[in-house]
Amino acid sequence: MKQNWRGLAAGLFFCLTLSVFSFAGGALAQTPNAQPAIAADGEGVSDRAIQTRLEKIFKELEGLQDVSASVRSGVVTLRGVVNDGPAVKRAEQLAIRVDGVVAVTNELTEETSVSERLVPVYERLQNRLLQAVSYLPLLLVALFFWGLVGFAGYVVAGREWPWSRLAPNAFIADLMRQFVRILFIVVGAVLALDILGATALLGTLLGAAGIVGLAVGFAVRDTVENYIASILLSIRQPFRPKDFIKIGEFDGFVISLTSRATILMEADGNHIRIPNATVFKSTIINYSTNPHRRFSFELGVDPDSDLADALQIGLDTLSAQPFILDDPEADAWIGELGDSNVLLVFAGWIDQRETDLLKARSEAIRLVKGALEAGGIALPEPVYRLRFDPAGAGEGASAALRDQLPPRKETPSRPQRPLRSADKAQDTTADRDVEKKVEQERNATGAEDLLDEKVPDELGRR
Repeated sequence: MKQNWRGLAAGLFFCLTLSVFSFAGGALAQTPNAQPAIAADGEGVSDRAIQTRLEKIFKELEGLQDVSASVRSGVVTLRGVVNDGPAVKRAEQLAIRVDGVVAVTNELTEETSVSERLVPVYERLQNRLLQAVSYLPLLLVALFFWGLVGFAGYVVAGREWPWSRLAPNAFIADLMRQFVRILFIVVGAVLALDILGATALLGTLLGAAGIVGLAVGFAVRDTVENYIASILLSIRQPFRPKDFIKIGEFDGFVISLTSRATILMEADGNHIRIPNATVFKSTIINYSTNPHRRFSFELGVDPDSDLADALQIGLDTLSAQPFILDDPEADAWIGELGDSNVLLVFAGWIDQRETDLLKARSEAIRLVKGALEAGGIALPEPVYRLRFDPAGAGEGASAALRDQLPPRKETPSRPQRPLRSADKAQDTTADRDVEKKVEQERNATGAEDLLDEKVPDELGRR
């Protein structure tokens, strides 16, 4: 509704403006020509005096020397050949301005000879060339001042101070330097045009530049969007180099943040290039911000097992591992009741700086499973119940058939077995191979990186 009112108001304003301009244009069109009259020679305004005055005027003007005028009763008749159409109108306007002229009959014709038409063009080009040569010293002075102001801009923008102090990071400081350079170049151009006396040309240039900039902006809209997102990400610093993050459906170690994309390396060593506009609008999960990380897994046990005993055995086994942190403590709970099993969930915390998450989870699953089996906790097995109903037999036949089946045997509990040496935790140290590859990529490419480790990130960490 607001957009409709805005469109209606804009249309009314446009119509009102058009009406004002139309009224002003009509008023101007009806305004009579107030140019002063040209007095004729002599005391009285005779036909001879008018003719003499016009012939003298035409002989002094370029392109009208061949125009002749005859006057009878104040009516001037122009005859002759002129070079172009504007000369025809010019002669007629001069004739009507002479005092005593009642009307003008224009019988002038345009020159159609190629040689005659090219002569004025050649003369104009020659005059303009001479004018350009005469303007050459002034042009050199204007270019000198333009270059001097532009050089001053490069000197000012090239200094480390104060841009590094004003900007939050090196990327923003570089943008400020570029802006200062462009500003000095524009100021130098205005000064040069002022020296040449052509400041009116500046408005035309700025208008053309605005139209071209608008067209280019629509053409490279995605690029501009990524560039603006790069500026915002460089200010926020949401992650660090070598951080393990997840952006949307992609996860990996951060290699660099460029002016167009964020580059990640998967655990398999593959590169992922994500546009910064997507990064800025997506949910970012940073697994490296907190060095302590929790993992969890599920194990199914037989429904007839002692669930409290099973939870305690798994929890004691998990807490006893050297790679599991004491604070926060490990935990265990019943997750789900299945058709033929009960799912137990175990969770533990590790320090990612010393322990690899995947190795720790793998070892935890293996050790807890072995402890449950050693403690006599039966693991689930698929159970299928088959029912056979004889054809045509009723409910009595089914009961008789059930009576003939042997009684169900209880599943004996598995005997406890002692822990073996293989039940001890294996190597779970953190794997730094991918991080080393990321560091090699950063050192080898030497590409631009908007991530600055010297400034704090959005959480305040350095």
